[in-house]
Amino acid sequence: MSLKHVYLIFCVLGAALPLSQFVPWLIANGADLPLFFDQLLVNPISRFFVFDVVISALVLITLIVVESKRLAIKKGWLAIVATLCVGVSLGLPLFLYLRQLTLDEQQQAS
Repeated sequence: MSLKHVYLIFCVLGAALPLSQFVPWLIANGADLPLFFDQLLVNPISRFFVFDVVISALVLITLIVVESKRLAIKKGWLAIVATLCVGVSLGLPLFLYLRQLTLDEQQQAS
C-alpha cells in the first residue's frame, strides 16, 4: 500500500469519526449556534481542546498555502475547505494526499 493510500484512509476516518458525532447533534438541535458554543466551551478541558484545534487549523492552513505555492500543488484549496468544514482531522490527511500526488507526478516527470 502506498503512502497516498494511507492518507486516503486517514481522510475517510478524519471525516467519518468527527461527523458521526456532529451530525446527530445537528439533527437533534438544529443550527443552534448559542447552544453549540455553550456546549463547546462548557469547561476548561473542552476549551483546552478547542484552542488546540483552532491553533492547529491555523498552522495547517498556513502550511497548505505555503507548500501549495512552493510545490505547485493542484487543488490545495480543497484541504483548506476540508479543514474549515470538518477539521484538521480531514484537512491534514487530504493535504498530505494532494502533496504526495504532486510529488509522485514531479518524480515521474523527471
